[in-house]
Amino acid sequence: MAFPHAGTDWAKDLKGALTPFVRIASSIAYNEPLIIVCDDAEKTKQLFCEIRNITFVELPTNDTWARDFGPITVYIDGKRKFLDFTFNAWGGKFESALDNAVTRELVEKGYLYGDYEKVDFVLEGGSVESDGKGTLLTTSRCLLNPNRNPHMNKAQIEDFLKEKLCLKRILWLDYGELEGDDTDAHIDTLARFVDERTIAYVACNDPEDSHYEELKKMEEQLKSFRTPDGEPYRLVPLPLPSPKYKEGRRLPATYANFLITNHAVLLPVYNDEKDKEITELFKGLFPMREIIPIDCSKLIEEGGSLHCVTMQIPSFFEE
Repeated sequence: MAFPHAGTDWAKDLKGALTPFVRIASSIAYNEPLIIVCDDAEKTKQLFCEIRNITFVELPTNDTWARDFGPITVYIDGKRKFLDFTFNAWGGKFESALDNAVTRELVEKGYLYGDYEKVDFVLEGGSVESDGKGTLLTTSRCLLNPNRNPHMNKAQIEDFLKEKLCLKRILWLDYGELEGDDTDAHIDTLARFVDERTIAYVACNDPEDSHYEELKKMEEQLKSFRTPDGEPYRLVPLPLPSPKYKEGRRLPATYANFLITNHAVLLPVYNDEKDKEITELFKGLFPMREIIPIDCSKLIEEGGSLHCVTMQIPSFFEE
């Protein structure tokens, strides 16, 4: 994770912003080792009642979306390898030079150990979703956007990612995007693998909602996708929370932005009437994991949610 500081967009309400970050970090560190990138390690430690399992690393950052500038990890011949793709802040929308250097700095300082490769290709972690078995789910609006890799066409991008990410196939979603989203339709706001045969996706049943038509088209396309053995996926609809606004702007609230850890699933909630329903649904989807709801109402004010501020690092040895 990368924590907010006075130089980020959270500066106007830094105390309020830190609340969900601390809750997310504490929920992870209860059972997992956690690296927190921050501007002041001693000051950040004071935010926690318990710092067991947490390593604090002082590095300069532009922002806090570790999902998008953190390492994407693959195994090559059983060895862990960190792929450090180029991060250009979702198509050059914001300053990103500091964030783009974080993965390299963590490797060079010894906080991440394994093989490392700097990849000359613009890619954010939130734009790709893997089943861990060779299938990648992504959106054409993001990966084919000319503000990422304009010199490459779809076929070239697909071949490149298959090689770099050890993939067998890519499923492209052509529909779906949330209002208030700066990412050009990241997949982790729309559709996620629960397991290799199950996809949870954002659904809208209100014809008056601005998302209705796009999400219906997305739903139909998901129904057309098949598993590697030719079977339809089990699809689990996640209703949109009721519309959330700040200063007249709709915010991209989504229950699809959950984080799976070894022992728990951290679920973003929004002080919404649907929160309890979704929590019960996730208990059924992940019966072997604890479901931890975390209020992410503050996070969506800057366009992201729970999954967006975290990046998992797989174990050193393949299990």
